[in-house]
Amino acid sequence: MKFKSFLAKPFAAYVVKQVKRSMQNAVADQDAIFRDLLKVGVTTQFGKDHHFSDIKTIADYRQAVPVRDYEAFKPYIDQVKEGKHNVLWKGQPLYFAKTSGTTSGVKYIPISKDSMPNHFNTGRNAVLCNLAEIGNPRVFDGKMIFLSGSPELERVGGVPTGRLSGIINHQIPSYLRTNQLPSYETNCIEDWESKLDKIVEETINRNMTLISGIPPWMQMYFDRLIEVSGKKVGTLFPDFSVLVHGGVNFEPYKAKLFDSIGRKVAAIETFPASEGFFAFQDSQHTEGLLLNTNSGIFFEFVPIAEVFSEKPTRLNLNEVKTGENYALIINSNAGLWSYNIGDTVKFVSTDPYRIVVSGRIKHFISAFGEHVIGEEVEFSLMKAAAESGVKITEFTVAPMIAGGKGKSYHEWLIEFDQQPENMDHFAGLVDQNLRQKNIYYDDLITGNILLPLKIRSIKKNGFIDYMKSVGRLGGQNKVPRLSNDRSLAGALEPWVE
Repeated sequence: MKFKSFLAKPFAAYVVKQVKRSMQNAVADQDAIFRDLLKVGVTTQFGKDHHFSDIKTIADYRQAVPVRDYEAFKPYIDQVKEGKHNVLWKGQPLYFAKTSGTTSGVKYIPISKDSMPNHFNTGRNAVLCNLAEIGNPRVFDGKMIFLSGSPELERVGGVPTGRLSGIINHQIPSYLRTNQLPSYETNCIEDWESKLDKIVEETINRNMTLISGIPPWMQMYFDRLIEVSGKKVGTLFPDFSVLVHGGVNFEPYKAKLFDSIGRKVAAIETFPASEGFFAFQDSQHTEGLLLNTNSGIFFEFVPIAEVFSEKPTRLNLNEVKTGENYALIINSNAGLWSYNIGDTVKFVSTDPYRIVVSGRIKHFISAFGEHVIGEEVEFSLMKAAAESGVKITEFTVAPMIAGGKGKSYHEWLIEFDQQPENMDHFAGLVDQNLRQKNIYYDDLITGNILLPLKIRSIKKNGFIDYMKSVGRLGGQNKVPRLSNDRSLAGALEPWVE
């Protein structure tokens, strides 16, 4: 056993002990974080504008500070971008994480010195908790790859600014630098396909033990490795044992990824975002992701039916119920106050508090009053795929609103790795699954208002080619699962078979 793996074992045991303590003290830790945030916030411009000095309780706070999305938060961000200090948090941010928004264009999310440990330590804890469980610290003896955006930074208002994955690249401690691939120079390549070629070149003959990234881009990496070597990834890298993923639901990609590997490896799911690292899979044997309740973020939960209300119900951690969908609202030591991150979550356990990410608030279909969400379409498709031996590469769903005498329906644009023998039968299975998951959709079909869903096949690499055409190939970019209009479906027409 080498030195790093030797040290990893007791450190992993220490981390597991800390995580278990946080599980037991989750509600108390949340209360303490709320008080700590207010102590700093009272000195900021935001705190003065919202009379933090008068706030004594969480109820007072909610009366003073409404839930905001980025667009409503933007005037404060603009002040920070102008170089002003003590606007949202003490001083200036350590970084801006630059990310794309659906309505706001480019978003600049502050990361403070106080919030940086949340981003880095949570990912570390996720890996160490799982390694302690499976007993394989030798991962740290090999090479690790983090498929990420460029680490090159610009300055906005004097604040270093770049993609979150690139920022985290600067925070990797020196003792792990020798394990890290690809090289800094390769990571700085902007064109994803050129970067991928260099990543393959730098890793194909190395002892890769851990691979991390967003599933569709990991799949591209695996495909290129197999193309160049003629071997399954698990054969090419015999010591590869840990796959860390996040950003999108793993299930639609799982079968193809593991087929590309050719054997079992530990898969660790994470829930990171530019606004914070919210949850992680702490065990290979439990459902859901452990909510990160002791890492500088105070969470609020808004029932999904009230998310667009002027004064929605805002629940504390000890008030949530399993099986309900909530909009995730955060208050953080980066200076985000009652900030709606746009994701919905569902608790699968409250002892400890474990969640699954159920979708995006803005990614839904309700063109006909059905309010179908991401969790429902993913479940419906993957259940039908498992039953039919079908493999899915990528997909998206949009409403098809009929003109004239025709009837409307949901259109599913799917790129298959392995097509169904009978497409109509497969579409029927998916439709039946969705009707069982969503009673409003079922009512519309039963009432003869909607036709059953229809599937159109996308050419091989069609989604990749589309993402390339709009400059969003690679990095942290994702294909939306659901749209309430036909903008994405229309853009995909050149790749329909």
